[in-house]
Amino acid sequence: MEFYHYQPLLDRPVRQKLADLQRNERLKHVIFAQQFSRQRLKHLGEIADMIRGLSRTEEGGIFLSQLLRHKRAMLYFTQASTRTFLSFQAACQILGMQCAEIRDPSLSSEFKGEQPLDSMRMFSSYFDIIFMRSKEPSFAECSAYLMNDLDRNQQRSVPIVNGGSGADEHPTQALLDIYTIQRSFSFSSPRDSKSSNRFDDLRRSYPSLTKGLDNKTYCFCGDIGRGRTVRSVAQLLSLFSNVKMIFVAPRHPKFALQRELRDVLLAAGVIVEEASSLRDVANQVDLVYMTRIQHEHNTPDDAKFFADLDDSLFTLNSGTMRALREYAAILHPFPRNTEIPFEIDSDHRATYFRQARNGMWSRAALTAYLFDIDTTIASHYREVFSTFHDYNQGVLGIT
Repeated sequence: MEFYHYQPLLDRPVRQKLADLQRNERLKHVIFAQQFSRQRLKHLGEIADMIRGLSRTEEGGIFLSQLLRHKRAMLYFTQASTRTFLSFQAACQILGMQCAEIRDPSLSSEFKGEQPLDSMRMFSSYFDIIFMRSKEPSFAECSAYLMNDLDRNQQRSVPIVNGGSGADEHPTQALLDIYTIQRSFSFSSPRDSKSSNRFDDLRRSYPSLTKGLDNKTYCFCGDIGRGRTVRSVAQLLSLFSNVKMIFVAPRHPKFALQRELRDVLLAAGVIVEEASSLRDVANQVDLVYMTRIQHEHNTPDDAKFFADLDDSLFTLNSGTMRALREYAAILHPFPRNTEIPFEIDSDHRATYFRQARNGMWSRAALTAYLFDIDTTIASHYREVFSTFHDYNQGVLGIT
C-alpha cells in the first residue's frame, strides 16, 4: 500500500501523534495503546463493569440496545481474526448497532484496483464507525488522518478503531487485557462477606500482596519479538508503579524482546529481565501472559531454528503450575497451539477464556465512550443500583 501522502505524519514520534487522535480531551480514533492513560483505563474498566451489570437483566439489556440503534458499524477485517472480530460484533449488538463486514478484499472493489484509502472514505459515507484489522501496520493510522482531513474540510468523518495492525499494534487487545487484570487483581469473590473475603485470606499467605496493578511482576512467554499483543499490553502496564517484567523467549534476535520495547519500558521505570525457561521464573510472578509461536510467519531458517528448539521451556506444564502462586493469573490472547495443555483449563488460575469474553465488554465500553454515551450508561447504572434492601432494621432497632 502507498501512503506517501501521510508519510511525514507517520514518521513522527508516537507522542506527537496523540493530539491528532483526540478531540476535546477525548479519544476520537483508537490507533495506539499509548492513547490509554491510567485514568482512561480506569474509566473504561468501570464502564465495562456497568455494561455487564446492566446486561444481566432484561430491562438493562433493552436500555443498552436502544443507545446506538440509530448507528451503523463497518467491520473491515482483511486479516484473519475470530475473537477480535466476533467481540467487536457482539459489542455493537449489545449497544444496538447494525453491523456490516468485509473480510475478504477480493470481494470488494479493491480487487478491481481501488485504493484502500478510497475504500475507507466510501465506508465513512455509509457507516458511523469503522473497526479495522489489517496486515499493513500503517493503514489504520493513515485512515485516521484521512478522516481528520475530511473533518477539517467539513465533510463526513467517522472514528477509526484499530483492531490489529501488522506486527506492531493491537490497542483494543491491550485494553481488554488490562480490564481482565484489573478484575483478577481486585481479588474479590462471590463468597466474600463482612466477616471473610478472598483478599484477606490470600494476605495470610502473601503478606505483601496489594490490590490493583501496581507492585506486580508480570511474565510474558513465547514469541515476544513478533507479538503485537505483548508490545501493546506491556506499554500499558508500564503506566503502573513498582512494576517488573520478565520476558521468556527463545534466544534469537527475531523472537526475543526487541530493543525498542525494552528501551520504552526502562524509560518508564519498569524493571526488565529476560529468561530462557518459564519454569525457572514461575515462582516469582503474579501473572503469566502466554503467547504462541507464530509459525505462519516463519522463514525456512526460522522453521529450522524451532525444529531444534526445546519448546518445553516455553510451555505451561505441571511443574510450572506447582511453582505458580495461588492467586497468579494466566492470560493468553489466543489462538493457542501447544503452549497451554487443555488440562490446565480447569485450574482456577486459568483466566484466558474470561479474558476472551472480557473483549466484548471492554470493546462495548470503548464504543460507548467514542459515541459519548458512557456518561449516560453511568448515570442509568447508578440510578438502577442505588437502592439497597436494609430489611427495615432501623424500625426493628437492629444495628
